[in-house]
Amino acid sequence: MIGVIGGSGLYKLEGFEIVKKLKVRTPFGEPSSEVVIVKVGDRELAFISRHGEGHVYPPHLVPYRANLWALRELGVNRVLAVSAVGGINRTFKPGDFVVIDDLLDLTKNRKDTFYEGKFSLPVDGNDKVAKLLKEGKVVHIDASQLYCPQMRSLLFEVLEDLKLSYHPSGVYACTEGPRFETPAEIRAIERLGSDVVGMTGYPEVVLARELTMCYASVCVVANPAAGIAGYRLTSDEVISLMKEKEQEIGKLIVEFIKRLPENRTCGCDRILDGAEV
Repeated sequence: MIGVIGGSGLYKLEGFEIVKKLKVRTPFGEPSSEVVIVKVGDRELAFISRHGEGHVYPPHLVPYRANLWALRELGVNRVLAVSAVGGINRTFKPGDFVVIDDLLDLTKNRKDTFYEGKFSLPVDGNDKVAKLLKEGKVVHIDASQLYCPQMRSLLFEVLEDLKLSYHPSGVYACTEGPRFETPAEIRAIERLGSDVVGMTGYPEVVLARELTMCYASVCVVANPAAGIAGYRLTSDEVISLMKEKEQEIGKLIVEFIKRLPENRTCGCDRILDGAEV
């Protein structure tokens, strides 16, 4: 099964056939929302609202570990994340889609691993993830290709066919939030090589990869970042643009799910090979 995590402005999937809603408890706390199982053709997807209905979780307090573990419990092995971002790259315009291919972590105080050595939480299960946690192993995953190449390639294909304006690569700088960045911070982040800035891309991708999930991130540029915009940034602007893009996002998800091959050919499931100490 594939999981979809919706960011700011995407709190539910409009127009989809809901199969059921599930409250999932995890060793890492409660997810930020119910997991909604919806039907897409002859397939199902599991949807979580990253910030919860009503946007009650700020980015630095999103229960990222619980969200990913809840999806794992339901059999999800691929995650498509949808997010709103600020544009740093001057060629990225509001409304453009960006398929992320790398990450810069600038967060400060987030639980960003399941594997905490002897302090790891006890979990059920007999797969490699559960075994490493039960044995209290220290794990260092490779981060040279965090985003699934198979999923990214399919996103290019779907975006092309839907004739949506998009960029096939982009470096995502993740800041702590919940405030927007200062112009000086954006200038520094730009010099570090980032194309977009957001507050939720990390640790979500790393946690998914630690669970051997494939993960792809498609972002919508909501506005130019601070100092580039030339005006005061507001949350209303972000939510409004995401509302405008709702139909396009829905079409993208539907086509992506329908075309996604059953077999994973990317090697993402082998991320834990050689990672334990």
